[in-house]
Amino acid sequence: MPFFTYKAVNLDGEIIKGLVEDGDLDLAYNSVSSSGLYILNIRKSDIFTKFYINKIKARGIKTKHIIELANNLSVMLKAGIPLLTALSDISEIIENKNFTRRIEDIKRMVELGSSFSAAISLHQDIFPEIFINLVSVGEETGRLGESLSDIVVHLQRMEDLKNAIKRALMYPVFAITATTGTLLFWLIYVLPKISGLFKELGVKLPLLTRILIAASSFSRANWYIFILMPLIIFIGFKLLSRKEATKYYIDKAKLKTPIIKLIVWNKLLALFSEQFRILLAAGLPIDRSFDIMIKVIDNVLFKKALLTAKEDILHGSRINEALKKHGTLFPRLVTRLIYIGEETGNLVEQLNYLTEEYIKKLNDTSQKMEKLIEPIVIVVIGLFFMVIIMGLLFPVYNLVSAVGTR
Repeated sequence: MPFFTYKAVNLDGEIIKGLVEDGDLDLAYNSVSSSGLYILNIRKSDIFTKFYINKIKARGIKTKHIIELANNLSVMLKAGIPLLTALSDISEIIENKNFTRRIEDIKRMVELGSSFSAAISLHQDIFPEIFINLVSVGEETGRLGESLSDIVVHLQRMEDLKNAIKRALMYPVFAITATTGTLLFWLIYVLPKISGLFKELGVKLPLLTRILIAASSFSRANWYIFILMPLIIFIGFKLLSRKEATKYYIDKAKLKTPIIKLIVWNKLLALFSEQFRILLAAGLPIDRSFDIMIKVIDNVLFKKALLTAKEDILHGSRINEALKKHGTLFPRLVTRLIYIGEETGNLVEQLNYLTEEYIKKLNDTSQKMEKLIEPIVIVVIGLFFMVIIMGLLFPVYNLVSAVGTR
């Protein structure tokens, strides 16, 4: 929803400047005038003002709040409670003030004659596109309560998918961070003190010890590199991912790299199955469903495959045949179950099974990664400490040997 900056005069003749959010300029004008102000001028705010204010207004609003809203609305509408009454009751019990204001804005737009889907489409920064599309379908078919129930199931599955990915990545990130932190602690704080002692005693240092001391000196002098490098790599990766040419190779690498492939591939297949399921269940045509999926799936290779498959389907191919041409992306399990769904007329149920299967695979992958990475981390840390201990013991051995020969 756009913002409008206004300059007005109140009943006491004072100049008032402010900001109001509304559907268009006329609605914003009426909103300010109804508060007892005489408007001198009013104009639409620039895009930067809208961006920062939307960030503030969306603060604290999470997916769980959207799921809760959809669930409560579904229950109340199925019970025969009018939409406006349901929105009023829900806004009174919500604890998040930002979300309460959003619901009140939506309610006001519905009172002015807007459809519910059009009202929530003005808040696309918190409501996903599929939420808006399914609400629109529910209004057209008279099954808004059922559509909201489908939205609850879909958003909860998307949240489960997100959590599964987080679990899969959490342990590797923790292991790498802990190992790097331990390495830097020894190089920056411990080794310099011990190497200083060796210099005072005039001990001849072996090659391994000299290498450790050189690494320690470099780490102490350039410690900031270990902080800046991950940040620079992350920013560079994000910038390259925004360019279509480089993003293609990055997405391709994700699907080729061991371990990462398991996470990314299962995530994309789960996302494809769930999006396709919910869109077909809502009654959207195949071409429109593919258009929405192409927007949602964030992988260039999958986008191109879906775009080609959509063209094949529009030219008469069956869904499973169109996807089978991209066998490197869509495994036989996907095409086989879609074929069965097309043959039996229960494609939605088959896609539902695929979604559950790939979310389960993601969870299994996260558990396997923990079991796989844990011994690797132990071995790496063990080797690191072995090198350090050897580097420290060799000079001590040389010192003891020198004392023993005197």
